[in-house]
Amino acid sequence: MTALWQNVFVKNNKMKSKGLGDSIEKFTTATGIKNVVTKVTQAAGVKDCGCGQRRDTLNRIFPYSK
Repeated sequence: MTALWQNVFVKNNKMKSKGLGDSIEKFTTATGIKNVVTKVTQAAGVKDCGCGQRRDTLNRIFPYSK
């Protein structure tokens, strides 16, 4: 099962991460967490869950060295 998740994760996430926020977004997308959060926030009537802003903030605070 682990090998399957690794293949899905690598296949769907070819863009290089700029920081921790990008890595978390890749993980949540590969596992389906992002999809669930999007549907729940829409059902609750919230237009934006703040994921993009949180990703950008984490990238700024914890960047990967070049």
